Amino acid sequence: MSAFENIVIGKSSIPSLIITVILMIAIPVLFFLYWRNRYKQQTRISWLLVGAVGFLVSVRVLELGVHYFCIIADNPVSRFINANAAAFVLYGITMAGVFEECGRHVILKYVMKKNRTRENAVLYGIGHGGIEILAVLLPSMITYLMVAVLFSRGDTENALRTLNITEETAAAVLPSVQAAAAFDYGMMAMNVIERLFAMLLHIGLTVIVYYGVVNAKKIYLPMAILLHMLMDTFPAIYQRGLVPLWVVEVWVAAWTVVVLFLAMKLYGKMKR
Repeated sequence: MSAFENIVIGKSSIPSLIITVILMIAIPVLFFLYWRNRYKQQTRISWLLVGAVGFLVSVRVLELGVHYFCIIADNPVSRFINANAAAFVLYGITMAGVFEECGRHVILKYVMKKNRTRENAVLYGIGHGGIEILAVLLPSMITYLMVAVLFSRGDTENALRTLNITEETAAAVLPSVQAAAAFDYGMMAMNVIERLFAMLLHIGLTVIVYYGVVNAKKIYLPMAILLHMLMDTFPAIYQRGLVPLWVVEVWVAAWTVVVLFLAMKLYGKMKR
């Protein structure tokens, strides 16, 4: 596995990854502490926990199950989607929008019937976005950090053995090792900013869906799905290597503003 012998860990890789891991933990914790401290009487911890569980069930169980058939498994459907950029993007944004927003809607309407306050809706969004960081993204960053530390020692064979990288898995793992080696402060900033946008989007979309539930207005669920799909469009295109990362960040920032503007208007309409 000579390709791994040429891996050079950048000077900023390990410190930037350490800071990224710390900030990934800090983002949801600080969001929660701020909101809970400000609205302790109007919020219940159960809404935070249910928001987290809602994400895990709707995305990491149900949506991932569909992905296994449509993307991961080898069948005519997966071959068509993976071979066609337009189909891949349309499939990805549709699944993300439908599963996350319908999951939110079902839980907010049929499960969380007590303590319905606009402040709890925000807390639900913090739980939803927070667990995405802690359960999905944080483990990846910790893995990158471990890879960077192991390869920085100069003992490639020990690093490969510790990470259980074999001849069969080398080709699939090499891009991740290269990404860890190239990680720097710029990438750290990108990851942290992207997570801040994502947290705000999750909160905003939760408020939109919640408003539709408590006011019995069906239009807000498809609105949230459409907004989610639009927000995910360029990230999905980026996965196909068709646009640079900065375009994705600008796109997500723009839709964050749109979603927050709408959510704040609806939040203001709801009585405390």
